[in-house]
Amino acid sequence: MDRDRILLTPGPLTTTLRTKLAMLKDWGSWDADFNAVTASVRSRLLDIVHGQDSHVVVPLQGSGTFSVEAAVATVVPRDGHVLVPDNGAYCKRAAKLSQMMGRQATLMPVPEDRPVDAAAVEAQLQADPRITHVILIHCETGTGVENPLAAVAQVCERHGKGLIVDAMSSFAALPIDARSTRFDALIAASGKCLEGVPGMGFVFIRKAILDACAGNSQSLAMDLHDQHVYMGKTGQWRFTPPTHVVVALSEAITQFVEEGGQPARLARYTQNCQALTEGMAALGFKPFLDPAVQAPIIVTFHAPAHPAYDFKRFYEAAKARGFLLYPGKLTQVETFRVGCIGAIGPHEMRQAVNAVRETLAEMGIPDGTPAL
Repeated sequence: MDRDRILLTPGPLTTTLRTKLAMLKDWGSWDADFNAVTASVRSRLLDIVHGQDSHVVVPLQGSGTFSVEAAVATVVPRDGHVLVPDNGAYCKRAAKLSQMMGRQATLMPVPEDRPVDAAAVEAQLQADPRITHVILIHCETGTGVENPLAAVAQVCERHGKGLIVDAMSSFAALPIDARSTRFDALIAASGKCLEGVPGMGFVFIRKAILDACAGNSQSLAMDLHDQHVYMGKTGQWRFTPPTHVVVALSEAITQFVEEGGQPARLARYTQNCQALTEGMAALGFKPFLDPAVQAPIIVTFHAPAHPAYDFKRFYEAAKARGFLLYPGKLTQVETFRVGCIGAIGPHEMRQAVNAVRETLAEMGIPDGTPAL
């Protein structure tokens, strides 16, 4: 194969050549040139959510989950109590990491094929006044469902509760405006819809709560308040930064702006999703979600009912044709997932559908009809 395989996953993603080439230079982590790149990245990230007046943004080494854990530890007091509306695997992960850090966490069950209901969140807050914060997964990539950020934010503001948003797979694609949507923290990462490479997360923290965050974290490396204060004084990261990841993200943001920013990226991903779902439907595949609640980030499909279907064989055959799919995340029904994000367009999605068609034929499966 004379090209990189296309990653149809929720991150890492397929990146452009420009983004890859940005990583070919070595940088000194304390050097003024690198500090300028960090400052530029932070400023342009704030621009994306219109948060220059209301928020700061604090970068952190590691995968996106590192930053979720850091945000909870920094923003939620040690005697705090978080409510996590739960319609998927990443919701459960947020509750688990909160509990492991000593914070009380309450899971609010939501069907996996339904978005969170803001009215139900409000009822839970009214029923338990001990709750201090809500953690909302904006796009639950376990299924691909989009949860109603603006509506939940209004509920939290009305009740004086903090809101922590895991926007890992939605940031830079779905609209998020800090001027109209109040959140205490919002978390995203380099290797998702900004189309950088994995290796760093970043957390937007509301300026009004910053001072109260001092001393909350029980971790040295994940104390975002300390990281923010240190960066403010020195322009540097406290500990060795992922230099190549930072400069790749800087280049990816430049391309994001050139493309037309969030509206243009959402439009392209929406076209990708449409090309995928239409093509897969023609092969008999059925999406897990109703189209009305499907975010154009990743689509969960029911597995074919045919006895010859085996995900590992299916995956390897698609991989041999140049496309990496993603296993399902559900426990009750067998599924697989196909991402719509990354430096790809509808043409690549149609190629992926064709690879699935050829894979079915190789496996002796007539179509993707599920056992429903």
